[in-house]
Amino acid sequence: MSKVTINCDMGESFGIYRFGDDEACMPFVTHANIACGFHASDPVVMRKTVRAAKKHGIAIGSHPGLPDKEGFGRREMRMTREEISALVIYQTGALEAFARAEGMKLSHIKPHGSLMGMAQREEAIAEGIADAAEIFGLPLIANADCAMTEVYTRRGLDFVCEFYVDLDYDDDGRQIISMEHPPVAFDVVARKVRRAVLEGKTTSIGGKDVSVVAQSICVHSDTPGALVVAEAVYKTVAELG
Repeated sequence: MSKVTINCDMGESFGIYRFGDDEACMPFVTHANIACGFHASDPVVMRKTVRAAKKHGIAIGSHPGLPDKEGFGRREMRMTREEISALVIYQTGALEAFARAEGMKLSHIKPHGSLMGMAQREEAIAEGIADAAEIFGLPLIANADCAMTEVYTRRGLDFVCEFYVDLDYDDDGRQIISMEHPPVAFDVVARKVRRAVLEGKTTSIGGKDVSVVAQSICVHSDTPGALVVAEAVYKTVAELG
C-alpha cells in the first residue's frame, strides 16, 4: 500500500468569527489546506495558520474558494475558465507570500467546497484550476474519475485523489457538499477509512457501495468534533501501516 496522507481544511476563521480548532488537529494531519480570504479567512488568520503549521512541521497548500463568505464557498457560482484561473492565482499568490515570510513553500493546491464540486463535473472549471497550478508548479488534490482527473492527467499535472471521511456520498460516488457537517463518531471514522483505503469503497446515502480513491484522507476543521475525527483517521492510517 502506498503512503496515505491526511489533509485538513484550516484557517477558516475571519475577523471576530472563529471556526475549528486548527492547532489541536495539526498533530494528526500531514497537510494543511489554508483558506485564502475568499470563502473564509483574512490576512491575520492566514499568517497565524502558516506559522502554526510551521511549528507542527506539516505541509501547507492553498485552499482557494469561490468569493462567497456568506455561503462559505458552498454555493455554486457561474464562472468562466478565465475567472476561475484568476481567482485561484490571486488566492494562492497571497498564501505564497505568507509562506515566504515564514521561510516555507507551498506544497499543493486544493479547491474548496463548490469550486471542487464544479471542477468534478465541468471541464472548463478544471482547466481554470489547472492553468493556475501550472503557473505555481504545484500538485493538486482532486477527486477520482471526474473532469478534474481527466484534465490533470491530459496536461501532465501531479495530483492525488482524496476521500472525505466526514461527508456523505451520493449514489454516483460524489461527495455531498452541505452547509453544515454533522459530527462523526470515532468508530465510524475508523471503519470508513479502513474500507476506503483497503477496498476502495464507501457506502452511499442510498445504501450502495460506490468506488472511491483514498490516496489522501480529508478532515474538515469546522466539523463538530473535528479533533475526534482527525485522531481517528491518524490512528487508523497508522494501524494500516
